[in-house]
Amino acid sequence: MLSIRTQMLGLVGALLALILGMQGVYLNLSKADLLSEQIGMRALNVAKTVAVIPELVDAFDSPDPAAIIQPIAERIRAETGAAYVVVGNRDEIRYSHPVPERIGGRMVGDDNAPALIEGRSYVSLATGTLGEAMRGKTPVRRASGEIIGVVSVGFLQEKVSQDVGRSLYLGWLMIAASVLLGLTGALWISMHLKRLILGLEPHEIARLVNEKEAILQSIHEGVVAVNREGRITLLNQSAKRTLGIQDGRDFLGVPVDQLVPNSRLQEVLTSGERQFDRELWVGDVPVIVNRVPIFNPQGDVDGAVSTFRSQQEIRELYSALKKVSADADVLREQAHEFSNRLYTISGLLQLNQIDEALALIHQEGRIEQEEVRFVLQHLKNPVLGAMLLAKMNTARQKHIQFELDSNSSLEVMLTQSGQDVLLKIISNLINNAFDAVRERPDVVPRVRLFFTDLGDQVLIEVEDSGPGVDPEALALITQQGYSTKPGEHRGIGLALVQRIATLYAGDVYLEEGELGGACFVVTLDKMQISHADVMEE
Repeated sequence: MLSIRTQMLGLVGALLALILGMQGVYLNLSKADLLSEQIGMRALNVAKTVAVIPELVDAFDSPDPAAIIQPIAERIRAETGAAYVVVGNRDEIRYSHPVPERIGGRMVGDDNAPALIEGRSYVSLATGTLGEAMRGKTPVRRASGEIIGVVSVGFLQEKVSQDVGRSLYLGWLMIAASVLLGLTGALWISMHLKRLILGLEPHEIARLVNEKEAILQSIHEGVVAVNREGRITLLNQSAKRTLGIQDGRDFLGVPVDQLVPNSRLQEVLTSGERQFDRELWVGDVPVIVNRVPIFNPQGDVDGAVSTFRSQQEIRELYSALKKVSADADVLREQAHEFSNRLYTISGLLQLNQIDEALALIHQEGRIEQEEVRFVLQHLKNPVLGAMLLAKMNTARQKHIQFELDSNSSLEVMLTQSGQDVLLKIISNLINNAFDAVRERPDVVPRVRLFFTDLGDQVLIEVEDSGPGVDPEALALITQQGYSTKPGEHRGIGLALVQRIATLYAGDVYLEEGELGGACFVVTLDKMQISHADVMEE
């Protein structure tokens, strides 16, 4: 396969040669015709000048016209460069000729009639005694206007062709120089283009583009690229999912601030500085963002790329790893406790205390059954119920008294989004409460949950026996990234709860609880998280 440089050189060279060649042929043919016409007019003008010379006209009445006319004609022929200047009478008898021996002979060519009979001046191409020539002919008149002869001035066609050829030579030379210059330019352009595309061939570029597209669409991180004007040039599938783009719209060329108002890519385009591991909210999703500028070969910022990944996913992974470690500790405790129970049951059986042994066996199962029964009676949504049972089990493993207020109830039929909203809010509040009660080892750890959908709002209340929170700090602790707990990936739960509550026409409050710690209250608009038809019923 020919390289891109060879293909460009061949294509541009062929086009230049074809275009300039066609143009050259046309122009040179036109120029040749024009030169031939000019030579013919020159011959005619010389003939007209000779025909009005007084000495030449008077010589027609002399006894020997040739003796007077021949010297005049030869002098003019020599001065004008004509092949011949022939003067003849009405009978076409020559009075002058470059070959003196032919004076007195009859003019040849049979093209004198228009001049001698009609009195016209004209240019003709005919063959005379000296060969084919471009001839200018005009009548010779007396003062009275009577036609007494004819003047014929000729330039040999061979000489005309040579003159035209010499004149056209420069034109063809210019065309050849233009083709050569064009080929040189094409060679330079092809080499420059080759450098710009890093020495790659078109099929290699196509392969790299396909590979890049496949890689971008397969990675889990969202990728957004913009040009120097801040307009989107690339948006992969992960970015579209994070941004909530579901309708397949093409956002290429759209200003990035129009799609992500707080992207801060414009800062990178202006400063040219990299930004790593920055926190950002994209809709309801907290993400970790990296932003880097793109520099052109001249060192100027030519665009920017932003990659981001869900902070919630990182937090969930962190929580999952932490939970695995915690579960391992709990399993060890449970194994030890279960072993003690087995020994206790074995001792009771050896003492023949069968009723006490059976009561001890059924004790744990009875507690769990009561919890399941309570959840089924107060919650219509099975997913929320399963989550609460899991939290109860976690609390039992962590030796936390988890209380579900007996007046709690949630009868409304939730939409899918409403279910997700309540899962996030209740789960985050309970997790925060579990963490808070550990900070007071001198107090029995207790967490209480209350929820209700009476009225136009859904109300959720989570209270704990932890150290509590200053009510004036509520605005601060609901900010993204703020946390009183050490470690990374903190300060997300309460910020997410606040954002969700605001999104669903609610709010987050901090009240004084009965357990001595913090009491968080969240309100939501019931109409926005439930089915409208159910509400109407």
